[in-house]
Amino acid sequence: MNYLQIMRELEEVARQLGIELRYEKGDFDGGYCVLKNQKVLVVNKRLSDARKAACLAQALAEYGIETTFIKPTLREYIEDEVAKAAKIRTSG
Repeated sequence: MNYLQIMRELEEVARQLGIELRYEKGDFDGGYCVLKNQKVLVVNKRLSDARKAACLAQALAEYGIETTFIKPTLREYIEDEVAKAAKIRTSG
């Protein structure tokens, strides 16, 4: 599965969870937030597909997807991205 396919599947998970997804430009990677009682996931549209997919995965994990059905390969991708981010934070 390529990064564009992973992004599309992660976007679908966000939609199923009722999270508004926005691709914006700016000086950020992306993340999950609540804006005026609306769940929003923002991703920098200038990032590569690989980085966008990673941001989506990390934001969905932060939101909480433990009880949501997600294809095993997609869940594994999300868990891997969360582990990579945690490793970077602890080694930096």
